Amino acid sequence: MTILHIDSSARVAGSVTRDLTARIVAKLGGDVIRRDLKDALPQITEAWVGANFTPADERDDVQRDLLALSDRLVEELKAADTIVIGLPLYNFGVPAALKAWIDLIARAGVTFRYTENGPVGLLNGKRAILAVSTGGVPVGSDVDFATAYMRQVLGFVGITDVELVAADQVVANGASAIAAAHTAIDRLAA
Repeated sequence: MTILHIDSSARVAGSVTRDLTARIVAKLGGDVIRRDLKDALPQITEAWVGANFTPADERDDVQRDLLALSDRLVEELKAADTIVIGLPLYNFGVPAALKAWIDLIARAGVTFRYTENGPVGLLNGKRAILAVSTGGVPVGSDVDFATAYMRQVLGFVGITDVELVAADQVVANGASAIAAAHTAIDRLAA
């Protein structure tokens, strides 16, 4: 099994999601592709969008260079059987670094395609595990805009087997929230 291990927390020391993703990856075992988003990815630009919508065989060197990082990120996704994503909630949503990753991997004709019946994901048969941590927001509540969004994005590219490991309301529940997440990790199927 190949695991794509993605951390998106801006924090390195003391990050709950980094601890959870490391525990999940250790539990699952296998080959690991590591992607740490602490050093933010670039935002997409007008030139990037133009390169993306230019047919691959018509792109010039500048366009190929603009898409090189996106191509690497997509190849990491394609190579993985399981994607483990650290998902701290920042202001009710996903960290900006994770949103940049999403913008770089969601590519028409590459990770999804348009049909007469709507978009169809091209990354089928993969599993995703979201290691979620919140300070005060209950996971799945009306103000948790991150977990449903991530399920939508992953499903959009064809990854519909999505599991949550949650340490929610860590500020209020502290050690018990983290212990519950550790128990959920112990119960994960390899």
